[in-house]
Amino acid sequence: MSRQTDAIFTLCRALPPTRIAIVHPVKANVIAASFEAVQEDLVTPVLIGPAARITDAAREAGVDIAGWEIVDTEHSHAAAAKAAELAASGHVGAIMKGSLHTNELLGEIVKAGAGLRTERRISHCYLMSIASYPKPFMITDAAVNILPDLAVKADIVQNAVDLWRVVFGEARAPKVAALAAVETVNPKMQATLDAAALCKMADRRQITGCLIDGPLAFDNAISPQAAREKGIESAVAGDADILLVPDIEAGNMLAKQLTFLGSAEAAGIVLGARVPIVLTSRADDQRTRLLSCALACLLADARAKGRIK
Repeated sequence: MSRQTDAIFTLCRALPPTRIAIVHPVKANVIAASFEAVQEDLVTPVLIGPAARITDAAREAGVDIAGWEIVDTEHSHAAAAKAAELAASGHVGAIMKGSLHTNELLGEIVKAGAGLRTERRISHCYLMSIASYPKPFMITDAAVNILPDLAVKADIVQNAVDLWRVVFGEARAPKVAALAAVETVNPKMQATLDAAALCKMADRRQITGCLIDGPLAFDNAISPQAAREKGIESAVAGDADILLVPDIEAGNMLAKQLTFLGSAEAAGIVLGARVPIVLTSRADDQRTRLLSCALACLLADARAKGRIK
């Protein structure tokens, strides 16, 4: 376990469990993951999906769900729609993906009539901890927005900044590195143009609550030595808290390289809706699942208290 992220569980212990809609939990691994979060007093589950299949999955997982709320629906699409309805009405404070496609779940959440959209684009954020970096950091967006334009990148940054403030407080502004392949503006490389524009947007307070610099190559963003050797004078370079990637492919590969080759600890959450959304994966270990639920708990509490929009 990482001392860097243990503090997240400490924060959650001061909060009541978050009522969370678990959408289409018809596989044993989803029920088992839910049970782990219940055991840690992180969540109170509301299971949404075909009741008979949910019961079968619980039996296979060896989990007694007699005291858990079950909302019976015909299929996964109906389960996603019901979860959005329960979140919009305030019956649940968070949503967790079960055995259905991510697009099916998020499609219901972003529907105009669902009541869960905000003025921002939804985005995914990884909170990561690795032995070779002195502090936790975030990677965004590695799972939702495929090829974000400038306006979407501004929302992605603001969503990540909100998460950072919820987890780490407001004593200082997080440092955001807008990543590209190079650290200079090149008109032929859109990521460098977007990075430069994001910096000016922050100057004009179109993006708030953070320090942002870019374009920065990955080495310049996380290594003070690399930044010095390139002659980069920046409060962000070599000390980034949030890494904004240029597209989903870059972000997904970076996050998975750090996790599977670098043994980084990771938790993921979808931001920008009126409730946090946990996207679980069969490849996630127990720690990742629990940390992701913990982030959802902190975000749900912050939104209920008006600390974030």
